[in-house]
Amino acid sequence: MSSSNQTIIRSGSKPSIKGPETWFTGSVRIDSLFQATEPGRATGAIVTFEPSARTFWHAHPLGQTLIVLTGVGWTQCEGGPRTEIRAGDVVSCACGKRHWHGAAATTAMSHIAITETLDGKNTDWMEPVTDDQYLAGPLITE
Repeated sequence: MSSSNQTIIRSGSKPSIKGPETWFTGSVRIDSLFQATEPGRATGAIVTFEPSARTFWHAHPLGQTLIVLTGVGWTQCEGGPRTEIRAGDVVSCACGKRHWHGAAATTAMSHIAITETLDGKNTDWMEPVTDDQYLAGPLITE
């Protein structure tokens, strides 16, 4: 529904989709919230990860903001530690920095992902995060 000043996207008006196997490991559901129209650049989605599900390595040309809604997850920037994320946490992913995020090994997690599009692209998808990478090293929980 839209007027000259506002557009309202009704809850349930867009179907959920399965996270593509070319971007995710494990069971992931994506619920699109909004897609910007010019001159706007922001897009948003709720992404739900079942336990151990995660993104592939990826980067965003203009960065990304994650708002954790439910559960417990993990995130990691390349070269840094795995860090626990919980409901209520807000995560800023730097522009162009390789990273991944997803659910913890035994707990599901949902987050809102907000990204901006540059020249028609908001994400550069790379290779899968291996099980060894997913479980490697210490886990920062604070």
